[in-house]
Amino acid sequence: MVGGESAELGRAARRIVPRSAHGEWSPAADRPDPVTLLEAQTATRLRELVPIRYGRMLISPFTFYRGAAAVMAADLAATPDSEIVVQACGHAHISNFSGFAAQDRRLLFGANDFDETLPGPWDWDVKRMAASVEIAGRDIGLRADRRRSLVADCVRQYRHVLHGV
Repeated sequence: MVGGESAELGRAARRIVPRSAHGEWSPAADRPDPVTLLEAQTATRLRELVPIRYGRMLISPFTFYRGAAAVMAADLAATPDSEIVVQACGHAHISNFSGFAAQDRRLLFGANDFDETLPGPWDWDVKRMAASVEIAGRDIGLRADRRRSLVADCVRQYRHVLHGV
């Protein structure tokens, strides 16, 4: 898809689901129990490592969030989205982004963990990343106004990078 086509697709999606529709969340009446979702994942994991995973998740709200991509995916599935489906990172949080050296010696910044990748609306990755900034900010004791500013900067930078592509 060429730049103009992408931009029009984005504008059409925004007419269907405006940006303001992404700003609020409340649990769906039939929301699956988060612990049940996490337990269901144990079927595909090495049983002896599950207690280690849960132990790491119990350290802080941010470490829980890092290990609970399935919970957020279930929550987001019941929310409005752009209907633009991509192969989403699925695990987009600030600990899974870092700098890399390209072969031409440029420094690149991007995702470094794709173990939760899935087809889904592109907005899910943006929401997961923004939520991770908020939760990590709380975890380290940042004031609410600072967290809000960092979340806005994160989303703005995402938009700028996509616009430049």
